[in-house]
Amino acid sequence: MKKRNITIHIGQLHASRNPTIIYTLLGSCIAVCLHDPVARIGGMNHILMPGHADVRQVDLKKAARYGENATDLLIRRVVKLGGRPQRLVAKVFGGAHMFTDYTPDKGPGIKNAQSAIACLQRANITIKGRDVGGTDTRKVYFHTDTGAVFLKRVTGGAVKHLAEAERHLYKTFGPNK
Repeated sequence: MKKRNITIHIGQLHASRNPTIIYTLLGSCIAVCLHDPVARIGGMNHILMPGHADVRQVDLKKAARYGENATDLLIRRVVKLGGRPQRLVAKVFGGAHMFTDYTPDKGPGIKNAQSAIACLQRANITIKGRDVGGTDTRKVYFHTDTGAVFLKRVTGGAVKHLAEAERHLYKTFGPNK
């Protein structure tokens, strides 16, 4: 069966029981890839910031920008498609240090990575792989049927553009908002 291609952006997620390649571009953001290897169902989200949004005050679309909300929504979507929570495995990508006004250990990238990993651990989901931190922007291609991830590091103009976009969103929706 031919795989279809889906691109997700900040605050979005996609899951499928049909073979699909989900793509996203990450800087300080995090992508969690979830996969049920028996049912061959998988999905990926794109997280802007750690923590959670109060869904009584923020609409669901904006809530998915936060790690806990986005990961919970992704788990629910994969389970709704037929995945079993006890079989889910995860891979985590992104969390680059993109902002010079933060130290690497205090910036959004590392906080996003720590938050996503903690959320998966609380849900008892095994993390089978991760590539987080550093300063590289990442292109992530996730195959929902096999759980395979192809990762490409990006440098140059795309990094600067992505950093500016993330900085704007982080200041707009960040922890002080």
